[in-house]
Amino acid sequence: MTARTCDKASLAALAASGAAELGWDAPAEDVIAWVARNFTVRDVAVACSMADAVLPALVAEQLPGVDVLFLDTGYHFDETYATRNEVAQALRINVVDVLPEQTVAEQDSLLGKDLFRTDPGLCCALRKVAPLRSTLAGYRLWFTGVRRDEAPTRTNTPLITWDEANGLIKVNPLAGWTFEELVDYSGDNLLPVNPLLGQGYPSIGCRPCTRKVAAGEDPRAGRWAGTSKTECGLHL
Repeated sequence: MTARTCDKASLAALAASGAAELGWDAPAEDVIAWVARNFTVRDVAVACSMADAVLPALVAEQLPGVDVLFLDTGYHFDETYATRNEVAQALRINVVDVLPEQTVAEQDSLLGKDLFRTDPGLCCALRKVAPLRSTLAGYRLWFTGVRRDEAPTRTNTPLITWDEANGLIKVNPLAGWTFEELVDYSGDNLLPVNPLLGQGYPSIGCRPCTRKVAAGEDPRAGRWAGTSKTECGLHL
């Protein structure tokens, strides 16, 4: 039975096996190699916020032509859209724009203007979580760029896990990387980088909900600042 045809229970068992094999701190290249041994490029997708191109570049080395999912919420910084275009041109990948069911104007008309301000949880659910979940239904595994150093909520991020909410394997090859390692790798390999990373935005989300981070704050402190919200819901 191949990874493409096996059921969810078998995929969950495969995730557990991979996690045991790779442990807590295997190199990103080894994690991706495990995926390449067990899946075809059609089985997998890479989620990318277009803050940098490290994850899609690493995955494309072993799975060229991989789908890279960009959640186009309609609220991104201009720099993020520009980086998306640069990444699409520079790497051996296929960028897939994942769109919400409604445009921003349609959402404003139905639920009131600036839902991100009145109900940020619902806004993320409609413009990020639901579209991604629908898109992920076509894959068996997804890669994310989640790192343990980003926030207290992410310190226990495993390299490989079973994503029960989305019904597929979730792989976090960069979990053990630091922000500095990410920036250094980008520079050493001449990869596209969102210019906002160097302007006080170590974690880049939607423009209305992202501010610069002050010295000493965790990298995600600028996300949904002034609210109790710390995650958009994609990685809960």
